[in-house]
Amino acid sequence: MNKNKYYITTAIAYTSGKPHIGNNYEIVLADSIARFKRAQGYDVFFQTGTDEHGQKIELKAEEAGVTPKEFVDNVAGIIKGLCDRLNISYDKFIRTTDEYHEKQVQKMFKKFYDQGDIYKGAYEGMYCTPCESFWTESQLVEGKCPDCGRDVKPAKEEAYFFKMSKYADRLIDHINTHPEFIQPVSRKNEMMNNFLLPGLQDLCVSRTSFKWGIPVDFDDRHVVYVWLDALTNYITGIGYDAEGNSTEQYKKLWPADLHLIGKDIVRFHTIYWPIFLMALGEELPKQVFGHPWLMMNNDKMSKSKGNVIYADDLVEYFGVDAVRYYVLHEMPYENDGNATWELIAERSNSELANVLGNLVNRTISMSNKYFGGVVADKGAADAAIDEDLKSMVTGTYAKVAEKMETLRVADALTEIFGIFKRLNKYIDETEPWVLAKDEAKADRLSTVLYNLVEGIVIGASLLAPFMPETAEKIVAQLNTNLRDFTELEKFGLYENGAKVTDKPEILFARLDMKEVAEKEEALRLAMIAEANAGAAPEEKEEAVIDIEAKPEISYDDFAAMQFQVGEIIACEAVPKSKKLLCSQVKIGSQVKQIVSGIKAYYSPEEMVGKKVMVLVNLKPAKLAGVMSEGMILCAEDAEGNLALMTPEKKMPAGAEIC
Repeated sequence: MNKNKYYITTAIAYTSGKPHIGNNYEIVLADSIARFKRAQGYDVFFQTGTDEHGQKIELKAEEAGVTPKEFVDNVAGIIKGLCDRLNISYDKFIRTTDEYHEKQVQKMFKKFYDQGDIYKGAYEGMYCTPCESFWTESQLVEGKCPDCGRDVKPAKEEAYFFKMSKYADRLIDHINTHPEFIQPVSRKNEMMNNFLLPGLQDLCVSRTSFKWGIPVDFDDRHVVYVWLDALTNYITGIGYDAEGNSTEQYKKLWPADLHLIGKDIVRFHTIYWPIFLMALGEELPKQVFGHPWLMMNNDKMSKSKGNVIYADDLVEYFGVDAVRYYVLHEMPYENDGNATWELIAERSNSELANVLGNLVNRTISMSNKYFGGVVADKGAADAAIDEDLKSMVTGTYAKVAEKMETLRVADALTEIFGIFKRLNKYIDETEPWVLAKDEAKADRLSTVLYNLVEGIVIGASLLAPFMPETAEKIVAQLNTNLRDFTELEKFGLYENGAKVTDKPEILFARLDMKEVAEKEEALRLAMIAEANAGAAPEEKEEAVIDIEAKPEISYDDFAAMQFQVGEIIACEAVPKSKKLLCSQVKIGSQVKQIVSGIKAYYSPEEMVGKKVMVLVNLKPAKLAGVMSEGMILCAEDAEGNLALMTPEKKMPAGAEIC
């Protein structure tokens, strides 16, 4: 058996509130990888945890009337409880308020300072509170924030900065010589083209405007800023010591084999974190994988809109393995996935109840009906049919292992369910109910049922990392154990003459879609009511929105504006901006470059191919140093959420809007 180490981590969850299923997807994904590696014989260490410092938490605690520590203790407990509810097999749950972590962060900060990587300076300029960003006068657009368009005010804050450029060339070289370091490749290209190649700015690593953070021990006005604090959990959690006294566990496990994170924080994990490690003189992680987001009805989840899905609600209704199956199987490799109660119910009915559950139930029921539950291979084979089945079943492990090696977990699950679908087809091919009518064919019937049981055991053993409870239930009903992965390419290991249970359990009951919809609606209304109950009147969900009226204009004023349908043919994030996307928009036979503050609501990948409403003859202007030649129109709700204005029917690029 392989006893190589495998160290896998997730991003640690921010303790500002209860995470939704989109947040929980990551840890289920990591758990399936960790379990699969263990089954392959790796010595796995799986770490997750919570990120517990920062201004946002300080403000949340103040609103709740508790100390920041009391606040994060409560939320960390909720997050850990959700991990346990989802059957996550973590080895370490770290909290950034752990004493050992805090002491090591202080040591690292001091080490960076002593070796000249950190210097004291100040943020100064026009400050946008919603964006938490400083801007120079030249960067403002008509005196307002270039990202969100809101008012700014003069501000200055003393801070320590990390000299990122000192290590930039070394990092670029590492990325170029280690193509597996950032995955998928689209994330790597984004980091190189948008951040590293244009030149890195020095990074703020301390704050003085709030107190809930790890104090800089040689300058007590400062606390360590969240990213230096949070990122270092990957080494402090396994015993790193900045003074050279790291534990044997650290020496064994580092470097990490995989950091599994959301696509929105790839920059921090593939630029800032590697540079911190270089400054510490430590090896870089072997791979950082930026997974896509899980959306609700193709929209970001928002509690006030009632479209947040929580894992515990789903587990209570569907069962833990149905939830695990859905988020693992329905998430694309690179693009965002989608979740609704209806979709989860449909998948549970079609794949889990029909394909898997029905197969296991029918096989056990026929074994009991025809042979009193005894399963025996009588050697009565139909060579063509049986050998094809055996070849397919025993060949699946290699395919699944190949998919898992490249983290294509959804594809791996598809391969496994291919076994169950093939076994269902085998029932149709052999027609056991017909064989049972002819006593002379009893041995053939017994052999068919043996082949079905053996195939199910192999499939269940492969399924165990993804749906552990279900896999255990299956083999328990077959009166056997899950198979070691080294035995999955052999057919015929099920004990000849063993007896299956006489009372088969329904693994997944078919769900009534009307009841599912009623449950979802009840939760949605309760969520909106809860959100509104704690909100100020102006923040509550409204059926309509009134905005301040602008001065009347004449028809000539309106006629002077040229609106056309545009098709977005390319899009990328604007370097050095948290909010801006730069789109290439085809309008008739020309292409215009348009910069929009919609990065929080749409990814560059989502934008490509969309038909949008464009104000074409807007005077060109520079936003964050990038020229914009028009305006893409959006609708905005009371919360500031944006939605692109798109034509109701199919329209060609360039069609006039009048």
